[in-house]
Order: sequence, then C-alpha cells, then structure tokens
Amino acid sequence: MPRIAPSPRTTGYLAAAGTVAIWTGFILVSRYGGKSPLTAWDTLALRLGTAALLLLPFAGSLPRGAWRDAQLWTLTLLGGLIYGLFVFAAFKYAPAAHGAILLPGMQPFLVAAAAWWVLGSRPGAGRMVGLAGIALGIACVAVHYSAGGHAWTHDMLLGDLLLLGGSAAWALYSVLAKKWKRDAWTLTRFVALGSTALYLPVYLLWLPKALDQVPTGMLVLQGLYQGAGVTIVAMMLFLKAVHELGAERTGALVALVPVLAGVAAAPLLDEPLSGWLVAGLICVSAGAFVAARPGRVVPH
Repeated sequence: MPRIAPSPRTTGYLAAAGTVAIWTGFILVSRYGGKSPLTAWDTLALRLGTAALLLLPFAGSLPRGAWRDAQLWTLTLLGGLIYGLFVFAAFKYAPAAHGAILLPGMQPFLVAAAAWWVLGSRPGAGRMVGLAGIALGIACVAVHYSAGGHAWTHDMLLGDLLLLGGSAAWALYSVLAKKWKRDAWTLTRFVALGSTALYLPVYLLWLPKALDQVPTGMLVLQGLYQGAGVTIVAMMLFLKAVHELGAERTGALVALVPVLAGVAAAPLLDEPLSGWLVAGLICVSAGAFVAARPGRVVPH
C-alpha cells in the first residue's frame, strides 16, 4: 500500500509538541545540573562546546563580513553569554518552578518593555490583559512561599534575581534581533560559534571547574541536551511549527511550557508543589499566551 504522508498541519503540531517538550526539559535539565556539583561555568562550557562542534561545518556559509559585524557580536553577548551565565548560575539556587515563571513566563512582560524602549511600541489592550494574568500568577507563587511553609531564602532570592536578569537579556536579544532583521539560522550559528570563541579560552585557563565530580552521564546529558537539543533541534522545530501553524497558534502551544515544567519538577526533582503554585503556573501560562499574540520568542 502507498505510504500516506502526514498533512502539513499534523507536521506543524508535531513540531510544536517537540518544541514544548525540549523547552520544558531545558528547565528541568538545567535545574538538575544546578543541583549537582557542576558549576555554572561548566554547564555553559558544555552547552557552547557541543553546539559549536556540531555547527562548525556550517560556519563557512555565514554571511560575508559576519565576524566583523558589531550587531552580531552584541547579540552574541546578550543571547549567548549573559543569558547562559545568568540562567545556569540561577539554577544553583532557584527551583525549576521559578525558572518556568521567570524565563518563558516573564518574556511577554520583558519583551513588551524592551520593545517600548528600543522600538517605541506600546502594548495594546489585549497584551495588557495577558500581563495582568502573569502578575496574578506571580502573586500566587508569592503566597505559596509566604503562607505555605516554604521558606524563601536569601539564596533563592539571588537565584530569582539571576533568572530575571537572564530573562531580561533574552528579551533585549529578541527585540534587537527583530529590529536588526537577523534570521534565526544565522543567529544560531554565529551566537554559538562566537560565544564559544570568547568563552572557552577564559573557561579553560581561569574559571573553576567540577567536571571530575559528576558521572560521565551527567556531562553527556548536559552537553547534548543543552548544545544539540535546545540550541539546534528546538530552534528548527519551532521554525517548522511557525511555518505550518502560524505564530499565534504556535505561541498558544508554547505557552504550556511554564505549567508543564513547574508541575513536572515536583516528582522529577523532588521540589515542593502546592495549590497556590499550580494556580500561579496556570495563570502565568495563560497570561503568556494572551500577552504574546501574535509572535512570541521563548528562551532556550
């Protein structure tokens, strides 16, 4: 019998599901690494080194003059180094549910602020409703920690501030990439290769390391998941989903990431979960969906 190919819409939904799964896993795998002896320096080196190794064969097809382009280097610092360092350092202190809220969940807030600052565009009424939903979700999380018996420690506050800083760096990266009209494939290659060229010599010569304090499986997991899965595969799946389904429908599916990651962290990472926290994650996901239509960029 002749083989029946899936329809474009089916392909789009499968690509969107893969994107959601990888970005949800990014929060869980990053927090898993953060709870291990690995330093943030180690995790970033594994991510960048693996991605650069896989993307090196495509370096020759970068646009002419890319290595002298100040805009590309600015995006590399924001989306490659600052984002990565802040996020991986944050997961040494902050639970996965906080990462789910402050990374993908806070993006509509921060992208709107960055777009207002850089592009002069003000959020419309629909986006304001979504932002209110996110604010309500964050309030629910605050109740979870203040009234639910879960201490909000100084370390956790530091982790949250680092997450917020990383999320802000990604929002600015996203807005500048749009302003400067940089395509995703060029950015994926240059940010990975440029970040590696800047970071790995410093890491190898001067930064603290704990690679010998974890099993080989942890190194392989962090390297392949962060460098190949998040940096390359999720990007291609996301672009495929947007092509087949459109930005709005894809954004609606991607808005599931905060609640999926937050709930999954309870059984997988033994992190506390309560009704307030679940309500907060749901509000943030719903608010992110409403606020980000149309078009939304999530951190990976």
